[in-house]
Amino acid sequence: MTYRFFIPTPTRAATGRTAAVYQQMREDFLGPLPTFQALSAVPEVLAATWALMREALLAGNASRVERELVAVAVSRANRCQFCVDAHVLLLHALGAPKLAEAVARGETPPEPRYAHLVQWAQASRSPSAADWTGPSRPEITGTLLAFHFINRVVSALLDPDLLPGGLQRSPLVRSVGGRLYARAAREPQEAGRSLPLLDADLTASPPAWAGDSPVGVAYASLRNAAAQGGDLLGDVARQTVTATVRWEDGRFPARPADWAVDLVRDVPGKDRIATRIALLAAFAPSAISPGDVALWRLSHPADADLVRLVAYGAIAATDHVAQALASAHR
Repeated sequence: MTYRFFIPTPTRAATGRTAAVYQQMREDFLGPLPTFQALSAVPEVLAATWALMREALLAGNASRVERELVAVAVSRANRCQFCVDAHVLLLHALGAPKLAEAVARGETPPEPRYAHLVQWAQASRSPSAADWTGPSRPEITGTLLAFHFINRVVSALLDPDLLPGGLQRSPLVRSVGGRLYARAAREPQEAGRSLPLLDADLTASPPAWAGDSPVGVAYASLRNAAAQGGDLLGDVARQTVTATVRWEDGRFPARPADWAVDLVRDVPGKDRIATRIALLAAFAPSAISPGDVALWRLSHPADADLVRLVAYGAIAATDHVAQALASAHR
């Protein structure tokens, strides 16, 4: 596993909120995984991302198999191979190897409930085009939104292979890995334990689809923390990002680099590279190139600013999906 644009601070050197998040990951999950280490340059985004994933995917009473299935289906829709591989392995760990291998191959599960969840999750990539509004219980919905965000961060900042040569895609490797992680994957987690890690200034009223679940508090905190990356752009640039997310509705650009160039032509020169990176983070994050990042670093050399910018594009796309859920509750 390698990082695309920077190497995060080692976990042993973490302090403050980042160290507290890492400690909770060791206790409740599989430790500080690369996804979260990549976010460590911005602790408020790291903590909110962990809180949403933990409260949605790991805590509560919803079926963990169903939640992992949603994580895989969303990751396939977003073309995030890293996350597909990781959560197919966790389906193995939960004792569902046939289901895991079926979804790894892109097949629709034969069980009606599972088939419905896969179709629902995949359609969320383009919610307007799919007339997608059907909310599920908070943990399922929160898992879906968590992975719309995480997929984009991972695709932007990490290489796609967990193991050398893509060995994690071998059914044998997945089976062995599943047995290794079975105990950790099946351990029930107390709901709400991550919320004290959140920045109180960034929490807000939970969305209607979440009811009184901790998932809603975590999502509101992530939305607000990640949206602050928009402060790195001027007004015209932010309007370009939000308008594009709305009208493109999750469509994959055929040629992302050319697509992004066309969209930023009318953006002020000082904001063009930032707007380009944010748009690619929203639609085709793996297309963010070393050249894009090098140009951005001429004016913003800090790793934290790159993470903030990617998080801003990722949450813009994620909240487009969440708004379809909100409209169903009006």
